[in-house]
Amino acid sequence: MTKNQTATAELPVVTISHIPGREISENLGIVFGSSVRSRSFLFDVFAFFKNLFGGEVRSYTRLLEQAQTEAIERLIKQAGMMDADAVVDVHFSTSQVAYKAAEIFAYGTAVRLK
Repeated sequence: MTKNQTATAELPVVTISHIPGREISENLGIVFGSSVRSRSFLFDVFAFFKNLFGGEVRSYTRLLEQAQTEAIERLIKQAGMMDADAVVDVHFSTSQVAYKAAEIFAYGTAVRLK
């Protein structure tokens, strides 16, 4: 498995436009998954002190990693409901949807393989 692929047992999810060694037979359309996460007051207090001294704010990193994982899982579930064999051209986007709430959005193209 390359760095462009997410490890899934049955459904390859890649950031490139093809599955190496396989041919796409049908484009099923766009699939997506999203996760909206918010921070607690306590999170912000710890982050404030971390910012005083510099360095990675690990609690935020973990929060975003969890949101990314959840978004991909939802994308895979939607592709599975379409009976897809893979998802290609996967991208991520993030935005602030409310005060102290961020969304991670994953989207790609569900395909069937020959």
